[in-house]
Amino acid sequence: MSTAGVITLDGVRLRPADVARLARRPGVAVRLHPEGLARAAAAHRAAGEIARHRPVYGRTTGVGANRTASVADGDLHGLRLLRSHAGGIGALVPAEQVRAMLAVRANQVLGGGAGLQPAFAEALAGALATGHLPRVHEVGAIGTGDLTALAETGLTLIGELAWTGGRGAPPVPVTLEPGDALAFISSSALTIGQAALAWADIAALLRATTVVAALSLHAVDGGSEPYDEEVHAARPHPGSVAVAAELRRLLGGARLGGARVQDPFGYRCFPQVHGPTVEAAARVEQVLEIEVNAAAENPLVRAAGGGSVHHHGGFHQAPLGLALDHLRLALLQTAQLSAARLATLVEPAFTGLRPFLADGAPAASGVMILEYAANSALADLRGVAHPAALGHAVLSRGVEEHAGFAAQAARQTLRAAASYRLVLACELVAAVRAVRQRDQPPGPGTPVGAAFATAAGRLDPRSEDRPLSADVESAAALLDALAAI
Repeated sequence: MSTAGVITLDGVRLRPADVARLARRPGVAVRLHPEGLARAAAAHRAAGEIARHRPVYGRTTGVGANRTASVADGDLHGLRLLRSHAGGIGALVPAEQVRAMLAVRANQVLGGGAGLQPAFAEALAGALATGHLPRVHEVGAIGTGDLTALAETGLTLIGELAWTGGRGAPPVPVTLEPGDALAFISSSALTIGQAALAWADIAALLRATTVVAALSLHAVDGGSEPYDEEVHAARPHPGSVAVAAELRRLLGGARLGGARVQDPFGYRCFPQVHGPTVEAAARVEQVLEIEVNAAAENPLVRAAGGGSVHHHGGFHQAPLGLALDHLRLALLQTAQLSAARLATLVEPAFTGLRPFLADGAPAASGVMILEYAANSALADLRGVAHPAALGHAVLSRGVEEHAGFAAQAARQTLRAAASYRLVLACELVAAVRAVRQRDQPPGPGTPVGAAFATAAGRLDPRSEDRPLSADVESAAALLDALAAI
């Protein structure tokens, strides 16, 4: 939960949007709620007591196929677990994604399911406050826990690996106790943090998409009949109904007759294609809302009723991975419509303007290249839309015979968001140029009129042939502002 300038972690009420804020705004203060700290402390005491009387996975036994092997040197066993599992490979994870991971893991610890020392949550919050980050490698998880990334983080927290960046002194090293190692790494905090960042990006881009589509509709003199309330009441899918209503709002409630009996699918079917993407993003938010507050560690420790421990598979990230796969496939559909609308914007038969929205020079190319650029970005999006859940793995001598590959789905969704932003930015550049050349801007009292004024104030008005890379960069940066209109 958050107030002005402060986000409180309590293990219960953190939101995906809070994770994104903590990751991207290092100045936001972090507070650990006393109830969450007390919950973690009680579970920590209960875990220690239970492990004295019965076998507990990872505390008194090995892990994976070693689950039947007993261990007596709990603290050294934990250190061996962290060292052996800190085998991440590939590139280092970007700073904002590491911050998202730290926020998620700190909040999960306060849920009290890990039986972990509260000192771990305090150290994670301290790192967020000072900007110190562990070095975490990107590759190593398959959707059943971010074992490598969290083992690297755990070694950093106990002082064996060095922190990077930060202001002032890093967090004081945590003393590793028996059971802490598995309790700390039994989480998908990096995957969840990356997914929260991807969701935040896409949710904003989906709002901006409706604004850009409204600008393109105005630019081609399209009709608003496909967005009438009666049309969507007859087939009331929630996403389509919401998108159509948003288009009516952006257009100021005016019903546009349009220059044609029917417009192409990029306009006429926009609610039916974009609506499911909005629904898919809402589903990801719902899953993330559960995950950032989940006690998913294995084993699950509870302090109530004298204490209990449950060995389980709640760490498996099939729900998140499948939701992300669905979102990327839906995003690809709406991206294809954006490219289709861009094609109408460069076509005189739709705009009544010069080909490619060029100036008056003979055979001028205008924004011709934007179609190529948009379809290049669309191809990248198509590649990462491939469902990660189609993968399969059997690991640890056959005892872990399934993986959801949510970690891959999260990284693919981050890349999908970046590619989609470029596709939409190309459409925005062309739409603004077309509206300028029509010299009939949307009404200033309408939201779409305000959107045009905002975009026109930021985008280069020159129409002669020139490099358009900077235009697309400006448009891409502008999309977040349009999302708020």
